[in-house]
Amino acid sequence: MQADWRWLNRDIHSKFDAVICLVNSFTHLFSEGDRRKALAEFYAALRYDGILILDQRNYDSILDHGFYSKHIYYYCGEDVKAEPEYLDEGLARFKYEFPDQSVYHLNMFPLRKDYTINLMQEVGFQGIKTYGYFQESYHNDEQDFFVHVAEKEYKKKLKGQNQVNYSTTVDTARTYYNSDSADQFYATVWGGEDIHVGIYEREDEPVFDASRRTVERVASLLNLNENSSVLDIGSGYGGAARYLAKTFGCHVTCLNVSKVQNQRNSQMNQEQGLGSLIEVIEGSFEDIPYEDEQFDVVWSQDAILHSGNRIQLIKEVQRVMKPGGEFIFTDPMQSDDCPEGLLQPVLDRIHLDSLGSIEFYRKAAKVTGLEEIQVIDLTAQLVNHYRRVLETVDANYQQAVADSGKDYIDAMKVGLNHWIDAGKNGYLSWGILHFRKK
Repeated sequence: MQADWRWLNRDIHSKFDAVICLVNSFTHLFSEGDRRKALAEFYAALRYDGILILDQRNYDSILDHGFYSKHIYYYCGEDVKAEPEYLDEGLARFKYEFPDQSVYHLNMFPLRKDYTINLMQEVGFQGIKTYGYFQESYHNDEQDFFVHVAEKEYKKKLKGQNQVNYSTTVDTARTYYNSDSADQFYATVWGGEDIHVGIYEREDEPVFDASRRTVERVASLLNLNENSSVLDIGSGYGGAARYLAKTFGCHVTCLNVSKVQNQRNSQMNQEQGLGSLIEVIEGSFEDIPYEDEQFDVVWSQDAILHSGNRIQLIKEVQRVMKPGGEFIFTDPMQSDDCPEGLLQPVLDRIHLDSLGSIEFYRKAAKVTGLEEIQVIDLTAQLVNHYRRVLETVDANYQQAVADSGKDYIDAMKVGLNHWIDAGKNGYLSWGILHFRKK
């Protein structure tokens, strides 16, 4: 049947289990209004539990780094040559050359990956999962094409309802932190209850003490009491939640992707008599399973780096905060002036494509309706922390190997050295970022 995507349901009256939009064809819509209209028509054509499968060329890599194609799954071999003849943020003009010497040109809109995902979310699709060359784990710059799989089924966010939508990046972190090796390492070496960057007062201070000082420092910037509700996103083993509940008597909800960490968290809450004040939920901070305006404070420590869509995460944080609520977090970040490509060893180790920066979070907060309260730059503590963790591993190497395995510990040591080197070279930053919902 021939039909215009923008008025698809005028001509097609059936409902379908899947809408498939492949061969980079969505890129032929140059108006954002047309793109939204087409996606809405796709959504309407699906049954309640249907899916949309949509692929797109990796225009992010082309726009940011120049054109390169591996020709693995698309335009295989050397018989067809396809490359951009002109490119800017609004136009990709490709030239196609064939063995018979024929040449064709095609104008397309260079869709960025996150932009496409956001459009699908705004139309109503949920549970969007993006594959790079059909793989769940990938580096953005190494893919010629992305494939998005989006669900129509409506999943209402209700308090305590655990309906989890994991992006590829979050799911990678989830798999990692659920592993026995990682669990043993973070529980015994990194800091036990507090698995984040510490604030050190002396060089030989234990990791646990410095990590707890970070919790105390962040908490000192808030006005909490027994009536306060706090959401800790990426809560790990729940050390911060227990500190807040004990110190202020507030109710804390821990949202975390790792089932293994959540089990430890719940167990320690019960052992310390805090089960009535702390709720532990498995879920993604990119799709927070709570209704709007539920929390006075959203708190996070060194977890947001594991998001593949940090703008979406901050939108979710803004959504679940009460008016006047506060968002306070720490995160390992790249410096605002970090040269391109020099953090690749760090990113490879933690299976990420990028890190945020202080300037990035400032801009993201502003566009999502948050105002800045303060940013406290504590970058020097990042190197202190990774150096101290490495020293702790070396001092307890045999036990660490027995707990987590030699391959894991040796790879961890390499990764820690990459963090230390990048920090010393001024490529990383770390601190406390504090915002308020207007």
